[in-house]
Amino acid sequence: MTPPMPSNQGALKMPVYLDNHATTRCDPRVVEVMLPYLTEVFGNAGSRNHAYGWAAQEGVELAREQTAAMLGADPKEIVFTSGATESDNLAVLGVARFYKDKGRHIITSNIEHKAVLDACHALEKEGFEITYLPVDKEGLISPEQVREAIRPDTILVSIMWANNEIGTVNPIAEIGAVCHDKGVLFHTDGVQGFGRLPFDAKAMNVDLVSVSGHKIYGPKGIGALYVRRGRPRIRLEPMLFGGGQERGIRSGTHAVHQIVGLGKAAELSVEALTNGEIERVKGLRDRLWDELRANIDELYLNGSWEHRLPNNLNASFAYCEGEAMMMAIKELAVSSGSACTSASLEPSYVLRALGVTEDLAHTSIRFGLGRFNTDADVDFAVKLITEKVGWLREMSPLYEMVKEGIDLKSVSWTAH
Repeated sequence: MTPPMPSNQGALKMPVYLDNHATTRCDPRVVEVMLPYLTEVFGNAGSRNHAYGWAAQEGVELAREQTAAMLGADPKEIVFTSGATESDNLAVLGVARFYKDKGRHIITSNIEHKAVLDACHALEKEGFEITYLPVDKEGLISPEQVREAIRPDTILVSIMWANNEIGTVNPIAEIGAVCHDKGVLFHTDGVQGFGRLPFDAKAMNVDLVSVSGHKIYGPKGIGALYVRRGRPRIRLEPMLFGGGQERGIRSGTHAVHQIVGLGKAAELSVEALTNGEIERVKGLRDRLWDELRANIDELYLNGSWEHRLPNNLNASFAYCEGEAMMMAIKELAVSSGSACTSASLEPSYVLRALGVTEDLAHTSIRFGLGRFNTDADVDFAVKLITEKVGWLREMSPLYEMVKEGIDLKSVSWTAH
């Protein structure tokens, strides 16, 4: 099957969008299936007494099957939520509060998404103890680290599948095997990996997995949590109470149009793994990196190249002040190495955890290639970045000193 080509092939839409880790454009095929559920099939999926409700419920259940197929799961293992933040919160808080009499120790990593880290910080205020495992210089967690950290009172391990900033992919199947060997529940934030890498819930040894619609060319405001069925049964304390939807795990009227959109996006994501789309996007990413390296010196990769999402590139452009760099390349929609979750200009906690210096962290750019990117987008990005990096470095006395062979570490700086 031939992958769908971007509608703007050969043309540039400004600014050029290379921020597909933040969000993706909703695929027109997704929008098409959503629209009838806003106008014609508008019933409440919980209305069991008439055809409008039955039709809405059919849409929800089809989407449940499609989402489950993306995970290699049973449809009964899918719980619809408002997005990955709620899914992460429901997994971490739901497990912790239900099993608190069994233990109060949770293991995670120090570069998880804030939806996991902040949930863990909240649990610390409730008397839980959290172990934040450090990542290696490539941003990875090893199964051995997890095994060594598990204690008799450990009830949950939450390690992300792929990092949202540096794109590094953890050995989830091996980590899950360690957890199951120790009788500990395992949750993974799978948001960035879906639609880019194949996934099978059973083979990956996961108990809970978070999913987001708007990262896989679906709508915003919808997500899912995979909750493994079987024995022992996984129990979660709900965060929302009301009509008992989603088997009582997540009450609230179903957002049918968004659920249907998630289902279609999941179906297309499965197709993308075999129709050549992922290889095409990876080719764009590889060419972007190769051409940037050919044109720019003092350029540093952040994260693992071998264990990396096929669409991710995170690099530091030394001697280019971060905010000036972002202003200079405003014709590109990308993310900088300053924390997007903060009003301050603190460098990314993910990059700092890798040991990246504060100066380099401030000069980092995250590129996220996607389904609708083209060769022309990459050509434009390379030309623009090469030009602007050269311009900024012309104004940098530090870069000039380095080019003259001066070791900046040997310079004794004096303040006046």
